[in-house]
Amino acid sequence: GTSEFRKRFPERFLDIGLCEQDMIGTAAGLALAGKCVFVTTHGMLAAGKAWDIIRSTICYGSLNVNICGADAGLSSGGAGGSRQSLEDVAVMRTLPGMTVVVPSDAVEAKKATMAAARIPGPVYIRFAAARVPIVTTDITPFTVGQAGVYRQGDDATVLACGVMVYQALKAARSLEDERIGVRVINCHTIKPLDRAIINRAAVETGALVTAEEGSTVGGLGGAVAEALAQTVRPTPMRIVGIDDRFGESGEHEQLLQHFGLTSRDIAIAVREVMTGKSRRHDAAEGAAGG
Repeated sequence: GTSEFRKRFPERFLDIGLCEQDMIGTAAGLALAGKCVFVTTHGMLAAGKAWDIIRSTICYGSLNVNICGADAGLSSGGAGGSRQSLEDVAVMRTLPGMTVVVPSDAVEAKKATMAAARIPGPVYIRFAAARVPIVTTDITPFTVGQAGVYRQGDDATVLACGVMVYQALKAARSLEDERIGVRVINCHTIKPLDRAIINRAAVETGALVTAEEGSTVGGLGGAVAEALAQTVRPTPMRIVGIDDRFGESGEHEQLLQHFGLTSRDIAIAVREVMTGKSRRHDAAEGAAGG
């Protein structure tokens, strides 16, 4: 995808080759010279192979380098588990000063890229390669660090990022037939996390589900759980993601079904978390009555 940029701006394009650590080192030098730098490679190579260099040069120096993790999640399809970056969000958000953004579609990806150029310091943007439905428009608000409510509901909340935003909206529509009102929040910024909107959803709906195309360890679900544990009362929660395993080869839609990342799986999680919400409510009433 960078070939078009190279055609238009050849003097601003550098092909470092299959040397991810060198790419990051070169970016650090350009940033120290006052440039706003964007680098891109496969998400697994950026977040994995180059992680130490990102930590010790880009983040330690608070340099203005924007790292674009391409083909992230399961979207690389045939590349298989060795190249499917399911852990990238988890490892990148641990880095001090790193902003982490996971756009939901192509329109939001463009907004995230433009926003990253205006943010001083390091940014990681996670890009999917699969063609997914467009859920935003040019006028849909987008601000790094501010999640967006895409659907109202009072019975439960689904906080999703990336390609899972579409699946969350689809699940919410299907649950309407059961008279379950689901609030859907596009949590595109994993760090800094919009704790205010999460806390409000926890208090107002009393049940949360997170949905992400990545590991359930340390990603969006982990970030939300950390926030809830520190700020509001305990809230029933489920994490829809990939449970402690590597990816596999296959078409994107097949892989979403195989790993339980469809709207149906989100709907199941919503029903489960609402059961926990009811039990908690009954226990509270029992304690009050006693």
